[in-house]
Amino acid sequence: MLTIEDCIALSELTEEEIEAIAEHENLPEMAAAEMGNYLIHTPEGGKHIRRIILDDIQAARRAGDHRRSAKLKLVLKQFIQAHPEASVRKAERRS
Repeated sequence: MLTIEDCIALSELTEEEIEAIAEHENLPEMAAAEMGNYLIHTPEGGKHIRRIILDDIQAARRAGDHRRSAKLKLVLKQFIQAHPEASVRKAERRS
């Protein structure tokens, strides 16, 4: 039987990225790992995950949760470093 840690490791995403997806989509962590794994393997999936994290940052700001917002900014930075195809700048260069 696979554990949640196994599923996260197989998803090519970090636990924090999976948590952001779970929060945004109101899903259990296991379902968010599955969704993240699917998305990261689609042509626009990285950009979709980036948007999810950005939405979570905005929600944290609106709620006045500056600690959560700062943590999510680090998650976003690490996500884009690991998945440069999700970068807005890269998409802009192609235009």
